[in-house]
Amino acid sequence: MEIARAHMLELVPGGFEEVEGPGWIELAAYTDSAGEERMRKVFAEVSALSVEDGWADRWRDFHHPVRVGGLWIGPPWEQPPSDEQAVVVDPGRAFGTGAHPTTRACIELLAGLERGALLDAGCGSGVIAVAAVRLGFRPVIAVDNNPVAVEVARETVRRNRVAVAVHGLDVFRDAVPATDVMVANIELAVVEALLARRLSSTIVTAGYLAGERPRADGWTVARALELEGWAAHVLVATDEPRERLVTSCY
Repeated sequence: MEIARAHMLELVPGGFEEVEGPGWIELAAYTDSAGEERMRKVFAEVSALSVEDGWADRWRDFHHPVRVGGLWIGPPWEQPPSDEQAVVVDPGRAFGTGAHPTTRACIELLAGLERGALLDAGCGSGVIAVAAVRLGFRPVIAVDNNPVAVEVARETVRRNRVAVAVHGLDVFRDAVPATDVMVANIELAVVEALLARRLSSTIVTAGYLAGERPRADGWTVARALELEGWAAHVLVATDEPRERLVTSCY
């Protein structure tokens, strides 16, 4: 079931409904004919129904604030408490509303780390990068090779009025800055490839199921966290990173 939810988040990053019955769970999303066709390529059973007027706003009912790592994280139509550190993120075209277990786990693990320079590799909506600033990490850099994610992340940064450098680049081909901490909330194979490059001495990883963990030489697990069927880890290099690339290109 967690794999099905992960597929839905990729197909409909704005959110979907979940209805549970005796022995079954239905996942439903508001989309167009192109979105329906994408779902049929992923799921064996898909049905489509017409919806009533006002459906375009109904999805907002399924996005609510969460609290993690001492932060309030919620959509722009909710009012953040005046006495709490807030991260406002619009659930739209890029992955990362703050509510998904992998995102929450990363932020929770970051809250327990020593502050320093941070790189969010595969930043999606930018919610983790903004949360890192709220937690006290400086400087914070967010990168993604998806142009839509870069655009959305920059909007999230502007909305929250924080200092995050957002760049469109590929962490496997382009020069990336040397940081104390890296966050990689991506799929397991990509996480392991990043570990092999050894870009930072501490990496917070997520994006894979409970019971799984990244495997790469030269790393030890400092902390593990599981939320709602998903896993996240803090990994610490057992020796100095091999790659410490300059930041002058930025």
